[in-house]
Amino acid sequence: MSEPIVAQEVTKSFARDGERVEVLKGVSLAVAVGELVSIAGPSGVGKSTLLHLLGGLERPTGGKISYGETNLAELTDLALARFRNRHAGFVFQFHHLLPEFSAVENVMLPLLIRRATPAAARERAAALLGRVGLSGRLRHRPGELSGGEQQRVAIARALVGEPAVLLADEPTGNLDSKTGEEVFELLRELNQETRLTCILVTHNEELARRTDRVLRMLDGRMVE
Repeated sequence: MSEPIVAQEVTKSFARDGERVEVLKGVSLAVAVGELVSIAGPSGVGKSTLLHLLGGLERPTGGKISYGETNLAELTDLALARFRNRHAGFVFQFHHLLPEFSAVENVMLPLLIRRATPAAARERAAALLGRVGLSGRLRHRPGELSGGEQQRVAIARALVGEPAVLLADEPTGNLDSKTGEEVFELLRELNQETRLTCILVTHNEELARRTDRVLRMLDGRMVE
C-alpha cells in the first residue's frame, strides 16, 4: 500500500509537572510516494515526535495524519497496530536488536509476528541481509557485529515486511562519519531501487541536503 502521506495541522502536547507542554504546534506536510525526505533542525524541536506520529507509534493531540484515504485517527488501537506492522518500517539511532538472537533471527521477527512460516521468513530475511551486504553474517549475534553492521541488520528488519514507508530517526547519529555515510547511501539506494518512501530525521545538514527535499523544524513548527 503505497500512498501519499499527509499531515494537517498536527499538534502534540504532554503533561509535565502538572503543566501542558506543546511539542508540535500545528505541523502540516505532504510526502509523495517514492520521495526521500529529511526533517532537519536542532535537538528538541519535535522532529522525533513528529516521526513517531507519522508512523502511528503515538497519536496526535489534534490534527490529522492520512495515508491516502486512511485517516490514522479513525483507527482503533488494534487496527493502528496492524497498520503500523504492515505499512511502516522503523530505524532508530540505537538499533534495538535482540542480543540473544542472530542477525537473521532478528530480521525474521516481524514476519513471524504476522504468522509467516519460519522457512519463508528465513528465506526473505536472508535475502534482505544479502542485499544490505551481510550475507556472511547471518548467524552472528549483535554483539559480534560492528555498529554499522548492526544498523544494516536494523534496516533489513525494517524492510522485511515490505512497508510503504521507512521512517528513520537519526539512523547515522550513533556511527562514525564513514560508516554513517555508508548507511545513508544504502538508504538512498533502497529508495531509488524500489520507490520506497523514506522520511529521515537528522540534525546532519550535509546528509539532509542530499535528500530530495528538506523540511525544517523550529520550536514545534515547520519553517520555510
